[in-house]
Amino acid sequence: MPRRCGARPGADAVPLPVPASAPAPRPRRPRLGARLCYRLGALLVPNRLWRGVGRSLERHPSGYRALHRVEAGVKEAAFGCRDCGQCALPTTGYACPMTCPKELRNGPCGGVRADGGCEVFPEVRCVWLVGYERAAAAGAAAGFAPLLGPLDHRRVGESAWVNYWLERDGSPAPRRGALHAGAPR
Repeated sequence: MPRRCGARPGADAVPLPVPASAPAPRPRRPRLGARLCYRLGALLVPNRLWRGVGRSLERHPSGYRALHRVEAGVKEAAFGCRDCGQCALPTTGYACPMTCPKELRNGPCGGVRADGGCEVFPEVRCVWLVGYERAAAAGAAAGFAPLLGPLDHRRVGESAWVNYWLERDGSPAPRRGALHAGAPR
């Protein structure tokens, strides 16, 4: 499927081709500590301010593209973000499930090795185990959600922050109110 970089919902986007032979993503250990991530994530929880920012950005394509570039750059460097437009980081211990070679968003596959290694890349720990361990170490295991909705491929390449603020990221309503309930204070 073509990726749309910086595309706004409903906007005509220039598709960027994704080679059919693109290598599977490698699981990545996040570069930032889980406690810090939960604290920073709490600043982005949808509220009246962020909904207003999201609506404003959608009316101003250059602002939307600028925010999306910053978001994508920061999240790619810190978490290996795949720019899915429906960020699951707050519910997966800030370990991106899209870095799973199988891009599984609903928990680990049946091939996780006894030592916790990834089935595809045995020398790397399963991203789902990393996520759970990070959430538990940060005191946020109660907020770890191994069951997420399927990825809406129409949102790939969009700003996950704007989709989150405008409640278009597929997150269940309870997650929004209790998203950071298990996070350390």
